[in-house]
Parts: sequence; structure tokens; C-alpha cells
Amino acid sequence: MSSSTPSTANGTDSKTYKGDRSPCDPSRVLHVRKVPIEVSEAEVVSLGIPFGKVTNLLMLKGKNQAFIEMASEEAAITMVNYYTTATPHVRNQPVYIQYSNHRELKTDNLPNQGRAQAALQAVNAMHSGNMGLSGTATASDGGMMPGQSPVLRIIVENLYYPVSLEVLHQIFSKFGTVLKIITFTKNNQFQALLQYADPMNAHHAKMSLDGQNIYNGCCTLRVEFSKLTSLNVKYNNDKSRDFTRLDLPSGDGQPTMDPSMQTAFDCSPHHFGWNILGAPGIISSPYPGAAGFAPAIGFPQAGLSMQAMPGALGPLTIPSSAMTGRMTIHGMTPTTIHSVLLVSNLNPESISPHELFILFGVYGDVHRVKILFNKKENALIQMADATQAQLAMSHLNGQRLYGKVIRVTISKHQTVQLPREGQEDQGLTKDFSGSPLHRFKKPGSKNFQNIFPPSATLHLSNIPPSTTDDFLKDLFASSGYTVKAFKFFQKDRKMALIQLGSVEEAIQALIVLHNHDLGENHHLRVSFSKSTI
Repeated sequence: MSSSTPSTANGTDSKTYKGDRSPCDPSRVLHVRKVPIEVSEAEVVSLGIPFGKVTNLLMLKGKNQAFIEMASEEAAITMVNYYTTATPHVRNQPVYIQYSNHRELKTDNLPNQGRAQAALQAVNAMHSGNMGLSGTATASDGGMMPGQSPVLRIIVENLYYPVSLEVLHQIFSKFGTVLKIITFTKNNQFQALLQYADPMNAHHAKMSLDGQNIYNGCCTLRVEFSKLTSLNVKYNNDKSRDFTRLDLPSGDGQPTMDPSMQTAFDCSPHHFGWNILGAPGIISSPYPGAAGFAPAIGFPQAGLSMQAMPGALGPLTIPSSAMTGRMTIHGMTPTTIHSVLLVSNLNPESISPHELFILFGVYGDVHRVKILFNKKENALIQMADATQAQLAMSHLNGQRLYGKVIRVTISKHQTVQLPREGQEDQGLTKDFSGSPLHRFKKPGSKNFQNIFPPSATLHLSNIPPSTTDDFLKDLFASSGYTVKAFKFFQKDRKMALIQLGSVEEAIQALIVLHNHDLGENHHLRVSFSKSTI
């Protein structure tokens, strides 16, 4: 690789560069100090790969130093900013990176540059996709593992519990320094792009995590190398994060992925099987104050049991921002769990099968509801599967509904029986298996990512463009609810938040007004919100 400058440099004690300037000024040439003498050219080049193209390299092995030339000053600035807070290690030894007081490297006429140029060519070939994983190279000949990008593409299958950016960061950080993460939904699947500081970290993470479950029997990771070699993160929020740029705005409501990345991203759909292996994790209450539950969520750790591997995942403690509430993974495997819930202490004067269908349908697809004929304060609710039953139980047990604190437990029944023909039932048993109001019929539905505990603030969607805030506030107020605040989404007036007087009011309002006909062929969609106004 040649540079356009006529400057010269060599690998001995004397160096001549063009454009000398203060060491404090940014430069696309970076000075690497305390480089172990046994380190290969490829290993030094790999320090710069996550931040952009490396255009030249000069190794001064006798001085334990090296110079890296990046394609742009911006890439060099990003690299220095990152390594200032996270000291890089090569061969388990810390190395130190700073701006050089030189602008460019010119190494065309230097001896012993063959290895450096070979390493650079190997990196370029790798990132243009010209080499496959089956190729081999060793550090001793200046090469590196071909076919690898520091960027991984992650698909989460069987998404029965929310998986957040923080959860992914905690899992993948076990294998190396994570620089950037972007999460998104594509082809009705929760996906992420994750960039490591080193392609070898990406390789180890892929080998260790592909096919593993985050939680027992669900949230299966599918990990592959991305065709992208770096990520351009525009905002730091719950959907994207650049850990090297803490100054980025949150950009609420803005797309997190640069349009050029969208184009470059491999959009070919992947059809993985939805096969649940093993029992689902047992969830305790995910929000504080629910009666009868501890303030922690316990998930079994069997899904990520890799004690024999270096960098294996220990117990995963998920921060409160990962899901509402505090969660810790514990090593407990449940016995057989059924998909039928027993709900007790209902208000028999106010409740109906349809209302239970709407409320429990926030957390899964309700197939059947039976209010017990002789004990109308009790009901059986059959969910689509055991995982959804657990989720509904964890969120609704201990909530107040029509003036009574309801209790939700797993029933011993495996199904809810429909009444026999001619049997007196008073309309207390309903089959909703074919209902168009199911929220989770599509595998990987975005609704799986928007499951939150009951709250006083409701998320409204599918609002016609002509609908005003006064109309919606009057709709809730005329139904008997106290409207404390309301706002449309700034970027999308089809959605809004409305804050009511209490959680109990919000639960009742959701039951009554979900699917309310707003005209113009629009039916109101109501969910619990994690946000407040």
C-alpha cells in the first residue's frame, strides 16, 4: 500500500515524515507503544479494524512500537477516544495508543515491509468478503483468521421474554470489548448488530453462543458474521448504543440505523425453526409491590450453561433498564408447567369472559376462558402455551381489578373444557382460539418486545389522522376515567400516551376501550406503557 506523500520512513532509529505537528493534535497516524516483540503485524492491524480502514502500518519491533495509519482522521479520533478509556491488550499485555505528530506514513522504499503489506492485504481481502472461514493463517506468518468481521448479526428466536440491548451487552461482553450495538426488528424477528473491538472476540462469541438459549427453552441466539465491517450509530438509547461515544444524543423516535447501513445490511431472510427445548423459566413478579412475589425475577440458567469454556457466562444479572423490575438468573429447572391459569378473587358482578380475554391477552394469546359456574369469583384461562401463562401470571397476580385484588396461579388442568351440548353454562365459557384480536399470532411479533406490567399510563395506537387529543381525552373521561395527561407521539400521530388516575383505572380502561371503533376503519389498540408523561 503506497501513500501519495513523498515522505520516507524506516524501521530503524531514524524516521522522516511529512507534516510534523503537535502531539496533541489529532492525526490519522497513530503511535502504538509497549508492543510485545512477539506480536505479529496482523495483530497490530486488528487494533484499528473496528474503527475503519487501516491504510498503512510501520512496525518498530526493536523499540516495541508501531505506527498505524487510518483512512481518515475521524476514524483515528474515534479509536483514540475509545482506547483512552479502555486500554487495549495484545498477547495479554497492555499497549498504549496516542496521536502521532506526523500526518502520513510513506513506507514504499523501506526494507522488511513485506509482512506489514501482507497483513494489510489479508485484512482488506477479509473485509471485502473474498476469503472464507475455511482458509487458514497463523500469527507467525503475519496473517489472521480470514473471513471474520468484528461485527456479528444476532437473531433471537423464540422471543417469549423481552431481550434488551443491555442483556445482549452483558452476554457478549464476556468474550471481549463490545464497541457498538444496534437492535431492530426485521422479518418479524428481533435482531441486533454488535461490533467488537477485535474480530477474534467476534469469532469466539459466535462459536460459543450460536444456538444457546438466553433463558431456559426460549430466546435462542442465532449468531453469524455480518457483511458489515463497522457500525455507524447515530443515537444512544434503548435501541442503539455506541460505547465509544457517550456524547451522542438520544434521538427519541429517530431511526437508529444509518440508511447506508440499511442498504449494506444482508436482508436475506433466515427461516429458523421455532422449536422450544426444555421447560420455560419460572418468572416471579417483574414489578415491585405485587402481592405474594419477591421483587426479583428468577430465570433458570440452563440455557447458557458453558462452564467448561473460557469466558463462560456466570449468573447473568440483568439491570433494571433491561426489563421493568429487577431480574437475576438462577439455576432452577421447573417441573411440568401447564398453560392454564386459575384466577381467583374476581368481582363476579363485573367480570366476563370477554374482559378476561382482553386483559390476559396483553401477555399472550388467550384460547379459552371459563368462569366457574358455582364459584363465579374464580376463572380458568387457557393461554397459547406455558410461557405465556407464566408471563401473564407474573404481571397480573396481585393487581386490583374492579375493586378486588386478584390472585393468579398455574392451574393443575391442562386444558379448559368447553360445555357439552345442551349443558347449562350461562355464557360463562368462551372459545377465543380464532379471535382476530390475538396480539402474538405472528412468530417474532414486535408485540413481544412491548410487554410491560400494568401502569397508569397507557399506550394508544392505530389512531386515525383526523382524531384530536380532545376527542381521545373525552373518550376516556366519558367512560368514567380520570385523565391526568395526554400527548401524541411527536413523530407519529397514530400513537399517543394517556395517563389515568391509577393503575386500576388503566386496567379497566384497557379492558373497555381496546379495539374501540374510532371510525375511518380504525380500531383503537391499547397497551400498558413503560413511559410516563
